[in-house]
Amino acid sequence: MGARESSLENVRKLESREEVPKVAYLVFKDGTTFEGEEFGVWTKHSISVTAQEVVFNTSMSGYQEMVTDLSYAGQILVLTQPQIGNYGWHHEENEAAKTRLQGLIVRELSEGEGSLHGEGSLEEYCQQYDVQGLKGVDTRALTRYLRQFGTLPGVLVKNQEDGLDFWENFRNHDTNTEKSEHWVYRSTVREAYEIPGSGPLIAVLDFGVKRNIIRNLQERGFRIMVFPAGSTPEEILRQRPSGMVLSNGPGDPSELPEIVAVVRQLYHQLPTLGICLGHQLLALAAGGATYKLPYGHRGGNHPVMDLRTGKATMTSQNHGYAVEGASLEGSGFEVTLSNLNDGTVEGMEHLTYPILSVQFHPEGAPGPEENTKVFDQFKESVERCLARKGRR
Repeated sequence: MGARESSLENVRKLESREEVPKVAYLVFKDGTTFEGEEFGVWTKHSISVTAQEVVFNTSMSGYQEMVTDLSYAGQILVLTQPQIGNYGWHHEENEAAKTRLQGLIVRELSEGEGSLHGEGSLEEYCQQYDVQGLKGVDTRALTRYLRQFGTLPGVLVKNQEDGLDFWENFRNHDTNTEKSEHWVYRSTVREAYEIPGSGPLIAVLDFGVKRNIIRNLQERGFRIMVFPAGSTPEEILRQRPSGMVLSNGPGDPSELPEIVAVVRQLYHQLPTLGICLGHQLLALAAGGATYKLPYGHRGGNHPVMDLRTGKATMTSQNHGYAVEGASLEGSGFEVTLSNLNDGTVEGMEHLTYPILSVQFHPEGAPGPEENTKVFDQFKESVERCLARKGRR
């Protein structure tokens, strides 16, 4: 055999050793199926996960921040940007030290070869943290499907027949095994901890808080005490905080009546900032109501208008529920910000107490960071309250 023939034979042998793509599927209850290839971690069982809510995000970048955003806990996330993973994985960009994402669906998965300083790849992260992935999916068609029918539960399976069987006999499948424990309690910290700072002490109620929220508070000099979601008013007030932040987090706020009760006892005692889920919990604590959006707001280009000034700004958003504006009548809260796409409530302030809240993410990550002034407003509110106490 000549040198050329020998070389060709070696190439064929290498090609034969390459792993054959493992086809897998996302199947919805109506039988609609989307085909792709496995990546990340799949169990040996045919049906690897129970049915989870399928949502999409339209951001052009920030896949790291999205995968580690605990507001996605319990969901299967579809990224509409066609190429994902192209700048690798940088751990400093993580929004949490863990992920509670139940699935990740992309069109084209890059190995991250374009990153000079990457510490790994998206696929490696998914393997390390047991994230189930599906690549090669027509994410445009999938997003159009979700836009047409709204956010729906789906199941990731290794063959289509098992997915169809799952839904045909779904009452026999335990799709609500962990429903008794809200995703907030699987996203929060287990114990309270302190972050040093030279300024006033702020209590952060952690429902799945993003690191960039913490960073913004640190940049404004606050000393921070982070509390688990199940903390009592007594445990929080014992630390004598000068203000309180209600963080973002996953799931339906109306399923957290015990946390709503805690917020109701505290918000009139401390300057308060609510973000995303925290905004919704404030509304419920004041006697308002929330409702589920058809397919949610998830992306980095949602326009919001200040109803007092008429000024518009672009915001980063990630939520599936909204505050019902009419329900706030008589609550003491005034709606201050509105979504220009659908008119949903994007912010509110209390007419008596130093409380403000926003539905969007003022810290960005991913998305625009032009709304960090919200943290400045909160700082000013805390300082005013401390000044008044000093004069007494």
